[in-house]
Amino acid sequence: MAAKETAIDRFLDEYPRAVDAGRGHPALQGCEDVRWSEFPECPAGIPVLLRALLDREAASEANRVLTDSLHNGITAMNLATPAALPFLLRLANDPQVPARSELRDLLVTIAGSSESIDAHDEVSVLWFGSDSEHPGREQCRAAFTQHAGVVAILAEELAGPTQQTKLRQAAGLP
Repeated sequence: MAAKETAIDRFLDEYPRAVDAGRGHPALQGCEDVRWSEFPECPAGIPVLLRALLDREAASEANRVLTDSLHNGITAMNLATPAALPFLLRLANDPQVPARSELRDLLVTIAGSSESIDAHDEVSVLWFGSDSEHPGREQCRAAFTQHAGVVAILAEELAGPTQQTKLRQAAGLP
């Protein structure tokens, strides 16, 4: 957790203007109301990173720091990820967002991480844990499903059919 906070502090030192980027953007309505720090392993600075995705100069680095903040290791997403998904989806659907391509890639990664694990596949359960141990998977799929219209649009913009399929499946789309 300290490493995530430190990364956000470094980001803000390098891009101090990014703090005000995106204020009032409709895609981020409500992000300040989420109690990010109440999620285990989640830094409180998530709203700053989400807003910074709208700053041309800082967008790519904001995406990198945000991605690291929403993951707990290589195979586990943070419990805050389902709460971040609606904001990420709306931002990725806005053609004016500088890091739009990187956001689509992040969404595909989250879609892959939210796939259900077959409880009978002992190796997968060993590596990734069971779905009951990781409720964020189902919560992410619910967020993707709730925003299925946006997911369908974003999937069409992806270059690879594998990425398209992964994103569509997360939302329960054919």
